[in-house]
Formats: sequence, structure tokens, C-alpha cells
Amino acid sequence: MKKTLTLVAAASALTLSFSSCQKKGCTDPTALNYSESAKKDDGSCVYAPAENEVVVTENVTANTTWTADKIWILGSRIAVTSGVTLTIEPGTIIKGQAGTGANATALIIARGAKINAVGTAAAPIIFTSIADEIQPGQIASPNLDPTLSGLWGGLMIMGNAPISADAASVQIEGIPASDPNGLYGGSDAADNSGVVKFISIRHGGANIGEGNEINGLTLGGVGNGTVIENVEVVANQDDGIEFFGGTVNVTNALVWNAGDDGIDTDQAWAGTLNNFVVVCGGQTDHALEIDGPEGSLLAGHTLTNGTVKGNDASELGDFRSSARGDFNNIYFFGFPDPATDGRGDFSLSSGSDVTFAAGDLTFSNLQVTLPTGVALTAVFKAGTDVHATDVAAGANTVGANVSAFTSWTWAGVSGNLAF
Repeated sequence: MKKTLTLVAAASALTLSFSSCQKKGCTDPTALNYSESAKKDDGSCVYAPAENEVVVTENVTANTTWTADKIWILGSRIAVTSGVTLTIEPGTIIKGQAGTGANATALIIARGAKINAVGTAAAPIIFTSIADEIQPGQIASPNLDPTLSGLWGGLMIMGNAPISADAASVQIEGIPASDPNGLYGGSDAADNSGVVKFISIRHGGANIGEGNEINGLTLGGVGNGTVIENVEVVANQDDGIEFFGGTVNVTNALVWNAGDDGIDTDQAWAGTLNNFVVVCGGQTDHALEIDGPEGSLLAGHTLTNGTVKGNDASELGDFRSSARGDFNNIYFFGFPDPATDGRGDFSLSSGSDVTFAAGDLTFSNLQVTLPTGVALTAVFKAGTDVHATDVAAGANTVGANVSAFTSWTWAGVSGNLAF
């Protein structure tokens, strides 16, 4: 029998569902502790939480803390609404239920809301799928492969900082226009959406429509009053981290096995990404996809101190839409010969050759380990080769401080950062 308890407290307006039901022959492909005793209208099974799990089905509308002694299940698209702070304790695990389209699960921090998710290297905060059997204290999933993506949505933070779009504020991709919590952008460069430290986001990127998936970490108009440090994104079906304008600065970011781009920037993001690693997987398109302004704001951003490991399917970077910014101290290796199938290059397109010539798009101290017999000019296009140097494997003098990630990330503990 399914038992449901609704709890309303001064600190929370969440609906908490508890159940002693167990899986009973459910054929749901992500079935883990599902029950056939109660079904949705479409015939799919209803999740039956274990005793240490809390299913969140309503937006967070009062200051709330998600504690590490429970596993928190996102039962739908959950927004932390304006004026509210969600605190997540170190070591907490958050899992998204399966869903696509309008039913894709995600955690949205709306404009004017705050997230206080401060993990530690010893106790990172993990966002993952309901199909993941991971328990508190574990880093690597005990049952899911680090290439498995699209099982839930992702973490989305909206802010009031300036963006370059067709309006001062717009709706974030991946969230229906009917949901006002998906609006981002404004005029406050110092806007503060909270603190995020030592978090790992996994198996996300649920498809909400044809060619439209949610990023692992989406930052829409996030201001530089926000602190984001030590973030890992693993196996996201779309981009690992995508910036839509804003001014936020990010330190220590790792993307592993992105399904589209590792790092994607848009709408004149004006912050800095310092000390980053991208490990391309078999589905990764571009390690870096850098887009320019879409409106009158012409700000640029900085990417510095990065290490990028390629894959036969991937490109180093694509700078397009009149991209602007500074890119320096980045090391690339493991990419294919571009002559084989057009992959493995570093290109300027759609007006970025113009911003490069004008000095609005700059490169310095780029190093690469090339495939045998491949010339630097075959990889670094449109004159960018003058800012790049071919070095022997492991002889790079620029790149990320990878030790920042080795102890607390899934990529680190599984040996995938042994460059």
C-alpha cells in the first residue's frame, strides 16, 4: 500500500511523499524502485521512494534546506522562486526522475532566488538520475556508465545581469514560455544568485523537443555577485556548461562526455572561466563553441588556463556569430587529423574572422599536440595558427591545474584525468 504524507512547515512548502511500495514488474526502462500499484494516466509506473528519499513535486516557495541524510528526488520541473533561498548541505544527492518534453525534470533557480549549494572536496553535492544507485559517500556511480545521458534535465540558474538578445530579458531554452521562472536577463551586473561549490551534475540533458535539450549547467544572465567554483558535468546529452550573457565568473570547471559542446557561450557573456578541463566523448561536437552578441551589448569574456582532451568525433573550437573575448593558456591534445573527415580543427566562422581582425577576439599561448604529420595551419584556421605552438605530448607549459579535480570528481577518481 502506498502511504503519502503531506508536510507543511514554516521553513518549507514542499510536498513530501513517502512510500513502502516496491517495484512490481514495472517495465519502465529506468525502473528502479517503481510501483505498478499506482500508475499515471499514460500507464507509466509511479516512483515509490525508499525511507531515506524525499520526492519534491512543488516549487520551492519558502527558504528551505535539503539535508544530506536524505536523497532528494525531483518529481517534476522544480523552481526556487524569487526571494527564496534553497540551501543544499555538503554530500547531498539530488536525483531527477525520468521525463521528456514538458515533463523533463530540472532544478531552476529563478531570477531573484538564491541557491546555497556548498559542497566540499570530501563531500561534493551530486545531481544525477533516479536510475543511479549512488549513495551518500560515493563518488562514482555503482551502476551507470559515464557516457549515459538524457535521463533527466539539469541545473539552471537565472539572473538579472545584462544579456545581448532581442530584449532585456528573455526565456531560457529548455523551459516552456508559460513558466515565468525561465526568464533571465536584466541590468544588474553584480546580481547575486548564490553560491555553488563542489557539485557534480550527471546523466542530464533530457530532450524537450526536436534538437532541444537541457544543458548540464545553464547560466542565464547570472551576475558576478554569484560564486561558482568546482563544478563537474558528466554525460550531458546537450552542452556541458552554457553561458547566456551575464557577468558571472567561474573557477575550476570540468566537462566530461558532453553530447554536444563542452563549453558553450552566447549573448555576450562578460565573465571569466579560469582553470577548466574538457574531456570530449564519442558524441562531443565542439570542445568549445563560442558565439557572439545577439543584440546591442558587445561584451566579451575570457577563457584561461584550460586543458582540452579530444576525441575522433570532436573539434577543438568553433568561434562564430562575431564572437568576442580573450582565450589564453589553453592546451589541446587527442584530436584527429582534420583532413580525415573535417573534425579536429579550430575555426572562425560567421563574422568571427572580422572580430579577430579587429582585435575584439584574441588568442595567446595556445598549445597543441598534433597528430603525426599534421601541420599547425591545418588545425588552426584563419590565421589563428600564429598564436599556437605544437608541443610533444605531455610537454605543454600551459593548461589547467588538473589536481583541482582529482579527488572529488567522477572523472578524477576513475582515472580519466591522468593526462
